[in-house]
Amino acid sequence: MDRVLNLWKKNLGSIPDDIWNNSDATVLILADNALEHVSPRIGEMQHLRTLDLGHNRLTTLPDALGNLLQLSDFLYLHDNQLDSLPRSLQSLCNLQYLNISENRFSFFPESICEMRSLVELRATDNQFTALPDSIAKLSELREIHLRNNRLETLPSAIAELSELRQMDLRGNPMRTLPESMRSMPKLEKIDLRWVNTLVFPEWLQEMQARGCRVYR
Repeated sequence: MDRVLNLWKKNLGSIPDDIWNNSDATVLILADNALEHVSPRIGEMQHLRTLDLGHNRLTTLPDALGNLLQLSDFLYLHDNQLDSLPRSLQSLCNLQYLNISENRFSFFPESICEMRSLVELRATDNQFTALPDSIAKLSELREIHLRNNRLETLPSAIAELSELRQMDLRGNPMRTLPESMRSMPKLEKIDLRWVNTLVFPEWLQEMQARGCRVYR
């Protein structure tokens, strides 16, 4: 049975120290509290499966976040002021959903590429100019949302995401798409709306013919 600590929108400003005494909690919601800092003591909450730090003012995260090895359901970091993630987050190998949207990332965090259980990744409204080849390690990924970044292309290795169903590229200055994408076996939807810089390759029509919806 889940033990939920719901402190959503409580105008905290900072996290009370007694929160860390709830080491048996499985869900911790601290969203929308104008938080600027998270104590390393968060690493003591070893039973967490869901953590929500969205809608705050965080510029950094503690390395201790990587100690939450049971974090498997959701990690919400959206709508903060983050420009990097601790390398320690690569230990979150059971995590299935990650949201880092609406932050200040200009480089895609490599630690994400080690989260090999990810099923859904939301990274919209940042400043990514490229994805690393190591994105191919996310072999369980079914949805990737990259709307409103600065991507001009994707790595050919994106085609190794054999479980991917949905790809959202809206609002990026895309110039090319790797032809390797034509072989992605389970891709059902590519969203290219608000992309005015791309010459659409002919092979996209082949994908549409076999049932992949292409929005443009």
